[in-house]
Amino acid sequence: MRQRETNQDAATLALQALGWVIGDETRASRFLALTGIDPADLRARAGEPSFLAQVVAHLESHEPDLLACADALAVPPAALVQARAELETA
Repeated sequence: MRQRETNQDAATLALQALGWVIGDETRASRFLALTGIDPADLRARAGEPSFLAQVVAHLESHEPDLLACADALAVPPAALVQARAELETA
């Protein structure tokens, strides 16, 4: 049961990170351009663990964004990295 709770926590954190990414027009445009996903697909896939893991992986690929997102969410950057790892195994 604890693993399920952990995965839910990871998904919640990744959803918050997604909100942070798309909450800024420049970041959102960059995310959409680099991932090739369109807004309709983003909405459709927002609850999928694999997609949420990709969102965090996107942040990890650009450390300034990872650090800024972690700061905005008031979590250590390692928490985002851990969330991605958990979502990849979900």
